[in-house]
Amino acid sequence: MTRAGADDGRKEIDMTVSNDTYPKRHSLTRRDFLRLTAGAGALLAASDPRAGAVAERKPVDLELALRAQPEALALFPGAPTRVWRYTAKVIQGDPASVSALPDTYLGPILRLRRGSRVRITLDNGLTEDTNVHWHGLHVPERMDGHPRDVARPGGQYVYEFEVRDRAGTYWFHPHTHGRTGAQIYQGLTGLLLVGDDAERALDLPDGAQDVPLVLQDRTLGSDNQFAYIEAGMPMMQRMMGFLGDRILVNGRPDFVLPVATRAYRLRLLNASSARVYKLAWRDGTPLTVIATDGGLLARPVERPYVTLAPAERIELWADFSGRRVGETLALESLPFAGGMAMGGGMMGRGGMMNGMMGGRLPNGAAFPVLTVRVARQESESRRLPAQLATLAAADARAAVNANAPRRFGLTMGQMEWSINGRSFEMEAVARDEIVRLDTTEVWEFANDRARMMAMPHPLHVHGVQFRVLERSVARGGEDAWNTVRAGYVDEGYKDTLLLMPGERARVLLRFADYPGLFVFHCHNLEHGDMGMMRNYRVRA
Repeated sequence: MTRAGADDGRKEIDMTVSNDTYPKRHSLTRRDFLRLTAGAGALLAASDPRAGAVAERKPVDLELALRAQPEALALFPGAPTRVWRYTAKVIQGDPASVSALPDTYLGPILRLRRGSRVRITLDNGLTEDTNVHWHGLHVPERMDGHPRDVARPGGQYVYEFEVRDRAGTYWFHPHTHGRTGAQIYQGLTGLLLVGDDAERALDLPDGAQDVPLVLQDRTLGSDNQFAYIEAGMPMMQRMMGFLGDRILVNGRPDFVLPVATRAYRLRLLNASSARVYKLAWRDGTPLTVIATDGGLLARPVERPYVTLAPAERIELWADFSGRRVGETLALESLPFAGGMAMGGGMMGRGGMMNGMMGGRLPNGAAFPVLTVRVARQESESRRLPAQLATLAAADARAAVNANAPRRFGLTMGQMEWSINGRSFEMEAVARDEIVRLDTTEVWEFANDRARMMAMPHPLHVHGVQFRVLERSVARGGEDAWNTVRAGYVDEGYKDTLLLMPGERARVLLRFADYPGLFVFHCHNLEHGDMGMMRNYRVRA
């Protein structure tokens, strides 16, 4: 049969496939059908452990076993906390590729080298489907963690890809539709650090001076369990996204980072469900930013504060060489407006409708994040490089749609968030969601159409890194925008973009290497689970 909306006249075939990769009825193009049947062994190996032994496998530089499983950990005084946790071990390759954060529910840190080929076998020890999205990495369609590609309980999924991304701070987490928020909240989060020769030549702080800092908020019940509520979550709380009332850093509350009097590389990941951070040193010291989502900037930039939305990463050069032993320095989140807007009125600095939203710490409130304590005196020889990387200019003139950007409006209707008025469908692709391989495009995201309830939306595009071309704000949105805009770092490569209420942004994307089906969505996890996600297809 011919599917409505196909833009090139090719026939599309409805077929039923009863295996782990396609567990239900889907619509496939004739080209997809031939590709699937020709590569059936490889596809089965990626989704069904029973087929892995017969699939052809290429040599790899690094092979890891990654397991998702329930555990009970003594994280707080009193009863142990039940969590879901990633564990990993090296099967082949450098043993230093896997390391663990101490005393936490968070998963391991995976260290990969650019240009290497890796194989990671996910073993699902949970009671529900799960998968892994390698957030920020440029990988083939079936390796990206699309919600349709899952490991069943007790099953496996094999991820195999070449690391093609620049050195930088990435992360990995589940991406099962409708359950992403719950699975990440329960603990399934890990850091993925990519290194390369260009980065190594800069002699940036390393070892104990290269510090990952994962920021999350949680609410603890009286029995020390993470309280997510799930299906019983109040509608208003689901609409705004889950906000906890305790700030955890690397899985621990009241986090204190002991440092020496020298320079540090602080890698910050916002792995919260919905919370936006406005990070600043309490004493007013500017933040020196050296990298964002997609790796190192061309040169360091200074900000009075940094605005960090869910899924965004930032790397800071923090030099404590001028501090005295025993001194402390607090990193805090400053107040901002626009955490939520109802009927044109901005909220987020105080407690308006706070009980209705379901949290004691609303988005936009001020709170402490962590404390740095200068613990010892050491000499420092490193200096901040004036030039960090060579980046091509973000030039939109070569884009195929430079004069007519592809536009995506962030909308809300009938108490559901959507994109261009559409909610997520597992394999549906609209006419305006198809792009061509080996082309460059301009996309415009607009957060100005949800009149009754406007909120910050962090937009994440799978499969690519992009450059921010410009931002603008509609009349009436200036108050929120002006309280966070000085903290945007748009100079480098990004995979996640924060839009405040009333804000628009244009980004430049290059679709190279991999055809197939990828998603883009709001990384407010509850918004994505509620359907604020769409597919886009890269067609050769």
